[in-house]
Amino acid sequence: MLTEATRRIDLVFALFDANRNGVVEADDFALMTDRVVAAAADSDEAAKTAIRAAFQRYWTTLATELDTNGDGVISREEFSGFVLSPERFAPTAGEFADALAALGDPDGDGLIERPRFVALMTAIGFERANIDALFDAFSPTPEDRVTAAAWAAEIRDFYAPDKGGIPADLLVGTLAA
Repeated sequence: MLTEATRRIDLVFALFDANRNGVVEADDFALMTDRVVAAAADSDEAAKTAIRAAFQRYWTTLATELDTNGDGVISREEFSGFVLSPERFAPTAGEFADALAALGDPDGDGLIERPRFVALMTAIGFERANIDALFDAFSPTPEDRVTAAAWAAEIRDFYAPDKGGIPADLLVGTLAA
């Protein structure tokens, strides 16, 4: 596993622990879902339903695959297997990637404007400077938009332990050594 993937594990665990109690649990996913849906209030109901389902599947998959002691929460130690097993999580991450990109493209033109991108990524918990760095790495159009497809592909790459030096590594920011 690449060093970048290890750093991503730390960041993703911190993001998933939305209530900051030191473990990942169903309440964290409910909190993050509510924040993301609120950030995309003008998206259609189908997109909101899809992101809710994607977050729910994410939690269910994590709980099923990583909660080794069955206590209903995932500790940092249990979570370390997340990026190490892409075969277990790639379909879930892919569903999430597609749902988030669709939520970010309410007019269906295949492009996501910076304010929407920033709002969604902030709702997830990423830092603004890192969000802007990632958006800029996508080479936005003169109208300051990026393709939904590029964003979805980058989300998938973010969860791949064999990917390094990818634009999404810019999201790690201060966690990087």
